[in-house]
Amino acid sequence: MDTKPYLDAAEEKMELATAYLDESLTHIRAGKANPKLIDGIRVEYYGSLVPISNVANVSVPDARTIAITPWEKPMFKEIEKAIINSELGITPENNGEVIRLSIPPLTEERRKALVKQSKAEAEQAKVSVRNARREAIDSLKKAIKQGMPEDVEKDAEGAVQKLHDKYLKKIDDLFMVKEKEILTV
Repeated sequence: MDTKPYLDAAEEKMELATAYLDESLTHIRAGKANPKLIDGIRVEYYGSLVPISNVANVSVPDARTIAITPWEKPMFKEIEKAIINSELGITPENNGEVIRLSIPPLTEERRKALVKQSKAEAEQAKVSVRNARREAIDSLKKAIKQGMPEDVEKDAEGAVQKLHDKYLKKIDDLFMVKEKEILTV
């Protein structure tokens, strides 16, 4: 019997967990302007909620500023209201042509809180990877009952463990990069 489907399924789940962690870490503010910070903010546009990037040009002119240039004048108020109501914690400045978000430098206390939040995200990803390993091993054990030789199953378990270790290392590396980014003043 072939163990490849079991390994592929486990690796796919582990890859998804790592990709999700990478995405969620980019949304954590690290004191630098990043257009991804406002990705989750939705604005009312002709009766439906859409991301700001669908109704405005979003740019980063310098390390501490995000500039939002709406394509239509009525969107100024909508975008400002959405930013104020979001969890971003930044008050927008509007000069009639561009909405500017000034990213304030982080306090030591806030940096520690962001590192803690990042660590929690990384831990969540590790749990997902462990669950994928457990599911794969359970499936392999069931395959023994369906006629898979035990030595083949043991080899496959070893391969699943190697995948698990590889993805845990990836998660740790992603967290270390984010932690360094947050703690760099």
